[in-house]
Amino acid sequence: MLAIADTGSDLVWLNCSNGAGDPGLAAARHAHAHAPAPAPAPGVQFNSANSTTFGLVSCGTAACRALPEASCADSKCRYLYSYGDGSQTSGLLSTETFTFADDQGTRGGDRTMRVANVNFGCSTTMIGSFIGDGLVGLGGGDLSLVNQLGADTSLGRRFSYCLVPYSINASSVLNFGPRAAVTEPGAATTPLIPSEVKAYYTVDLRSVKIGNKTLAAPQQSTVIVDSDTTLTYLAKELVDPLVKELTRRVKLPRVPSPEELLPLCFDVSGAREEQVAAMIPDVTLELGGGAAVTLKTENTFLEVQEGTLCLAVVVPSGQFPPMSIIGNIAQQNMHVGYDLDKGTVTFAAADCAAAPSPSPSPSGSLYI
Repeated sequence: MLAIADTGSDLVWLNCSNGAGDPGLAAARHAHAHAPAPAPAPGVQFNSANSTTFGLVSCGTAACRALPEASCADSKCRYLYSYGDGSQTSGLLSTETFTFADDQGTRGGDRTMRVANVNFGCSTTMIGSFIGDGLVGLGGGDLSLVNQLGADTSLGRRFSYCLVPYSINASSVLNFGPRAAVTEPGAATTPLIPSEVKAYYTVDLRSVKIGNKTLAAPQQSTVIVDSDTTLTYLAKELVDPLVKELTRRVKLPRVPSPEELLPLCFDVSGAREEQVAAMIPDVTLELGGGAAVTLKTENTFLEVQEGTLCLAVVVPSGQFPPMSIIGNIAQQNMHVGYDLDKGTVTFAAADCAAAPSPSPSPSGSLYI
């Protein structure tokens, strides 16, 4: 099953089948049978009836209380989980044994780590657009996978990822425990700031630097580091002068933004990729604790259609996203490590496609 890795939410959930032989799941699906515009079920489903280690979580437990919205169904914990784009999923909070591959053990044979009784959502209804068969919540809340692993294993509350650029057809790496250490040269560490939403990893944004020009962030400007948001969202006080400075520095023909969604676009038809990269200056995010994260062209611009390159940094609008966000385009070819015990997040430039290719399965792979 393929699931989205999301640092902006907590709940781990998978699309479940009717659960033949499990009246609780069948009842949960029937109760939501008339929900408005349910999303088509993904192609792969988890059938709890085929598992001897599956269990349902009772109401009143700490895990059930950790849900933002929960109710009781025959004394079992039912959840409704919502996302910033309006998508929702509902089902029964459950437990299962998760098995992780450790590719460092392949020289002496395959090693795995089994973790029993991990809380996850057995989802019976989805509203909205979900790509894949579920979602792995890696946020800062109690139900997230990283917090559960930290509580139940010796791994600690640490994880990291290295996101391969969109243009490369390769898998990205997800690490837990000691392997999540970011040790590449130039690694920059910034402290995590407590957030009103426990799931969010929030850091202090001091300024944005382009060349020798520094754009000061608004007072008390915080930004979420989120693997599941595509674009980067910054305050208007930063985006407007950034667009102005890039327009002045980049000697490429300016063209209108398709659908007028992005603030700055250039015509790059006929130009080689390395030529374009040489013409666009680096943008540096200066964060709390003295951390400086340099964004290359691939982190700040996106080719939205052939020959049209647009700035992937915009001003938040409406209710989503709720605040400034460093999205996954900005995190391409970076090793990003989170240490919840130390309260830090670390960034380092890396060639993520060249990361060691694990065998027989990717590090951090999850089987149920």
